[in-house]
This record gives sequence, structure tokens and C-alpha cells, in this order.
Amino acid sequence: MIRLSKERQAELKNNFSGKRIAVVGDLMVDCYIWGAVKRISPEAPVPVVEVEDESQRFGGAANVALNIATLGGVPVPFGVIGKDAYGEVFERLLSEAGITGAGLIRTESRSTTAKTRVIAHNQHVVRIDKENTTYIDAETEKLLIKRFEEKLNEIDAVILQDYNKGVLTPTIIESVISLANSKGILVTVDPKFNNFFSYKNVTVMKPNRKEAGDVLSMKIKSEEDKIAAGSAILEKLNAKYVLLTLSEEGIMIFQKGEDPRKMPTKARRVADVSGAGDTVISTLTLALAAGSDIVEASYLANFAGGIVCEEVGIVPIDAEKLFEAVAEEHT
Repeated sequence: MIRLSKERQAELKNNFSGKRIAVVGDLMVDCYIWGAVKRISPEAPVPVVEVEDESQRFGGAANVALNIATLGGVPVPFGVIGKDAYGEVFERLLSEAGITGAGLIRTESRSTTAKTRVIAHNQHVVRIDKENTTYIDAETEKLLIKRFEEKLNEIDAVILQDYNKGVLTPTIIESVISLANSKGILVTVDPKFNNFFSYKNVTVMKPNRKEAGDVLSMKIKSEEDKIAAGSAILEKLNAKYVLLTLSEEGIMIFQKGEDPRKMPTKARRVADVSGAGDTVISTLTLALAAGSDIVEASYLANFAGGIVCEEVGIVPIDAEKLFEAVAEEHT
């Protein structure tokens, strides 16, 4: 078990504050419509939802940026939004959260990614997606890379957050990693299937069980499977570390020349795993930027992921809640 003294906990919490973390990836708006179903439509055999409340929140890479902010860091999101109504919603959310929009490219060539969930009587009725999943065009790529390069000297760490929505093209991935490496800036990755093996020479690669299994065309069930998968990814990508997340089974840390290290989950009860991956990558990166080694950073990230799993919905972690929980375990 990792032991963190009260002094170390206070030092980490203080070191989180003000760390500037670039979040490059697929920015989204999550919309929620809550209502009640009292009848079936006469037009088709579907429920009629009478709307009682609506809200909009950050989704995708923007939720990672929000986690960075609530943990005390300073997120700098880089991505693409459309010149449309959802783009205006996104900019309003940025303003409300006090997050900079300096890394955004606004374009008429694609829509802002938005996911609308309709919920009635605590049941998810339907989800409506508005998105363009083709790669951004070459001109937008150049603008985004230029914007990132301009801000690079202000950045302490980089998160590449991929949802296969078209912003993280092979060119963007290679350029961002190369630029960050040239300045000695750590890079962490939360990948998806399409460009998985483009993320070479990063500090930490953080696939979950499904992502790792899909790219390696294998089922990851036994301990041997987990070790084989994590080791293969470490080798193929020349990553410094691979963090394999295993849901309720916790995480495994892989690094060259060392035996894999397993950490059990910190969730006391699992209510909802939505957004847990965002919380893990945010906490991990902020901890590394704050001076933690990979084991300490993974411990904190695992703890944070466990906390958000205990709540329903996509809820960002905050520093107070994280370090209160850590302190409780160390009493």
C-alpha cells in the first residue's frame, strides 16, 4: 500500500495548484433533457417525454479540462468547434468555468460535437448525437498545430484525449508529441481504436481493457492476458509507462525493466463508471506535473476514479474531495 504523510498530501495539493495542462482532443457538449412519460405517441409506438428540465455540460476532452480545473490546475483546451448554436453553448460553458478559449479553432466546415440524452423517471430513453467524425481538414490541422506551438512554453504537461471524432489526426498526434518531447514536456494519452498505434514515444499510454483488447485482437481476462497486453503495448509504442485500467479490478502499471504493478480499485461502491476515465487521466497527469512518480500518480488517479464511480452521472473530481478521501485512508 502507498503511504502518504500529511505533509506529502498537503505538498501535492499545493503543487497541483496552477499547473498548466494542455488538453488536445475532441471537445464536446453533453446535453441533458429530463422529463416524465405519461403517454405513448399516437403517431408511433414511442413514449412522449414531457420536458421538466434541461442542462448542458462539458463532454469529451472538455470534461478532462474541467477535471483539471476542479483539481486546482489550469486547463488549456485545444480543439475544434463549429460556428453553430452548440459552439455558442460551448463558449458559454468555458466562460462560466473560467477556462481559456485560446486553444480553440472555430470553423464553419464542421459542427460542434453534441450528445443529447433524454432521461425520464431515471431511465435513459434515447441519445441523439450531432457530430462529424471525419478528420479535420489540412488547413484546420495547421491552425491547431500553430496555436499549440504558440502556447507550448506556458504548458507543464499535455493530455491527448481521443474519442475518434476527427480532431486527433495522425499529423496532429505526431506534431503535438514531437513538439512536447522537444521541450521535455510530459505527454499522457487516453486513446481510442483508430489511431492507437500512432501514439509513439509518450510518457504514459492509458488504455482500458476493451481498447487494449481491440487493438491487439485478444480477450483480456486472466492475469497472463493483462500482462501480455500491457507489455505488448509498452513495446510497440516505446512508451515510458503503460497504465492499463481494468474497471472494478483497478489498474496495472507497466514500465520497461520492471515487473507489472497492480493497484486495486478504490471505489467502495460503483454507481456509475461514466467519466471515470476522464478523471483518471486528469489526476494522473496533474500529479506527474506536480512531481509525483508514476506509482504515486497512479495511486491518486486510481483513488480519484474510484470516488467519481460512486456518484451517478459524469461528475468531475475536486481537490478537496480527493485529498479528504486520501487522508481518511491514511488515518
